[in-house]
Amino acid sequence: MSGAAGAAPLSLDDFVDADPAQARIGQLLFYDPILSGNRNISCGTCHHHDHAGGDGLSLGIGEGGTGLGPDRTPGTGDDRIAKRIPRNAPALWNLGHRSIDVLFHDGRLEVSDQFGNGFDTPAEEWFPEGLDHIVAAQALLPMTSEFEMAGNVGENEVIGAVRDRIDLGWPILAKRVRTIPEYGEMFVDAFDHIDHSSEVTIVEIGNAIGAFVASEWISIDSPYDAWLTEGTPLPEAAERGRQLFFGSARCATCHSGPLFTDQGFHALSLPAFGPGRTRLFDQVSRDVGRMAETDLLEDAYRFRTPSLRNVALTAPYGHNGAFATLEAMIRHHADPLASRARWRPADARLPDVPWLAAGDFVIRQDRFEMQRQKARLDIHPAALSATEIADLVAFLQALTGETVDQRPLGRPNRVPSGLPVD
Repeated sequence: MSGAAGAAPLSLDDFVDADPAQARIGQLLFYDPILSGNRNISCGTCHHHDHAGGDGLSLGIGEGGTGLGPDRTPGTGDDRIAKRIPRNAPALWNLGHRSIDVLFHDGRLEVSDQFGNGFDTPAEEWFPEGLDHIVAAQALLPMTSEFEMAGNVGENEVIGAVRDRIDLGWPILAKRVRTIPEYGEMFVDAFDHIDHSSEVTIVEIGNAIGAFVASEWISIDSPYDAWLTEGTPLPEAAERGRQLFFGSARCATCHSGPLFTDQGFHALSLPAFGPGRTRLFDQVSRDVGRMAETDLLEDAYRFRTPSLRNVALTAPYGHNGAFATLEAMIRHHADPLASRARWRPADARLPDVPWLAAGDFVIRQDRFEMQRQKARLDIHPAALSATEIADLVAFLQALTGETVDQRPLGRPNRVPSGLPVD
């Protein structure tokens, strides 16, 4: 089925292959703080099973913070965070689908032969060869981010190496992992080309995490999937919402295909706040989105279309988590400028960080930047009644998988490093 009827059905054949033994290593590494510069945060801290692969915050608290999800705090003393994470933690559902060839809100990771290693990344020609797919490649980049996992300058050898050149931190992390006997033995058993733990590199680590993420977060058993493949009727409100979604509301213009994303980039004029993802020459706390990667003015303030599968579980919404509910996000799509005018700082899910509070919303005082963002809009208003918005919400809720709480591996109770597991 396609067009007004619905998106194409999904099957397990649509996903990349994942070796179970490698995925088991990846599960442990995903939750092991050993891969962070200061050994105090893991991938799972911001992409946790308890929070549907996210953290429930508009802008996360990365390296230096303590706790989990909406209860995470920014730390104290010398270890406290120096900056909020500039963007919302994206969900992990169905990242292993074979159609995915671009990741991150700004698309800074793409399948490409430009640098001879299979990917176009911030590491350019220094990105390692041999990664199995884009999910494995994605796993490496947060490790090099100062405020996500690497730590502040001067705190550890990883961030020091990354500051010299982005790829120089990975060998340090790989040595940490392979010198832990339990990990070393697991890599020898799971990878045919590894005969001794000393041969383990960041490539095997990335491929193990990629195998875990690609297999762990498959979700293709929603009520919508049952309607699509078996003709099982949706609840009445969800059926009305489906017809709106693929019809007059025009949602499927961008949220198309089996994952409900065109993998494209669009400007929604979302309310701005936070530290921004600034470039070296940016003088204000802004986020220009896709333009930061392409240097094309036409890409200013455009961000990647997210998948909508399990979207009801992954609030808040938008590249900066500006909206806490599906209803609010739909209202923004229906009338972006009116929504932008209504938005207030209290709408953001931001844990209190007193030493950063002065900068959290400072960008909103820059009237020239606000006008630039307001003027960049790729979506057109759609008149929707309160009932129609409720029906769209019902349809989006029908995209939630029946077995989302039954993941193949889940969160481990312990990790080989012996470090705490969030």
